[in-house]
Amino acid sequence: MPTLWGPKPELPGPDFSLDRLREQIADGWTQYHSAEFDTVMKALPELISDARGVTASGRDNDDDRRAGFACLGKALQLAGHVAVRMGKTDLALISLERAIDAAGRSSDPLLMPMIVNSTAWTYQRQGRLEDALTIALRTADDMAEAGRTGTADGLKVWGALTMSAATSAARSGDYERAAAMMETAEKEAARVAKLPDGGDNRMVSVFSPSSVRIERVRLAVQYGHPQDALALAKGMRLSKDTPPSWRTWLLLDVARAHTDVGDAAGAVKTLESLRRVAPTWMQHHTLAVAIVRDLWALPNHPAGLRSLAEFLGVD
Repeated sequence: MPTLWGPKPELPGPDFSLDRLREQIADGWTQYHSAEFDTVMKALPELISDARGVTASGRDNDDDRRAGFACLGKALQLAGHVAVRMGKTDLALISLERAIDAAGRSSDPLLMPMIVNSTAWTYQRQGRLEDALTIALRTADDMAEAGRTGTADGLKVWGALTMSAATSAARSGDYERAAAMMETAEKEAARVAKLPDGGDNRMVSVFSPSSVRIERVRLAVQYGHPQDALALAKGMRLSKDTPPSWRTWLLLDVARAHTDVGDAAGAVKTLESLRRVAPTWMQHHTLAVAIVRDLWALPNHPAGLRSLAEFLGVD
């Protein structure tokens, strides 16, 4: 947080590289999706300061200045995501509002819609479902009207917004509307691989046939259709670009579905798989703790549950 009426940001030194800053921010997103939150938090202040410095120093070069604002927007968006994971949603909204301002002064037309999607997610975490639904749908419609879905990156951003809107609709009790949105998203996701690739996937919204199916599993679980969730998840093959965070959510939802249908052994088996592939995410996710607590309350504990309970500190 910069000091109110404080001095202007320090200008980058002679060894500063804008390309290196972009790479560091992209690495930060990779670390975030791998649940390396401590690493990201230690790096964020310098990343944000460096990006602010570029926006102050690039006045003689408008391209560099706009690129600096793009870096600042992406770094502040990352800060917003980390703040949400730490339970500080008000701080997240401050960061995301500043990110949107930076995005508006950049040359990247996809950056603002991506940050709007992050804002919608934060509203969801605060229970502001109608606000989340409204801004996601409005931004997705604006993108379509502006013809910004003709590239892989543009379609990914549109798709992520549409899935976000579907999640808000489902949590509001309108499962039919949510299902219709997800059906549209699934059809569009098939086009991503056929469109020109924009470059660094680490800096763009996650949207693919795999992510749509993961989201459909999640909505089925949340709306009380565990059998549908298990049927959707059965035999899924995730694409290589599916981040660890999304793989985590899928396994957690499958474990929840097994628990809801009374298959405690299946739930434990799924959680053991999660512990092998993403132990850090498992420790950070409240759903994992909730599932293990529910299983621990059963009169008969399936094999492997005690080890999971000890791992999460809920035994």
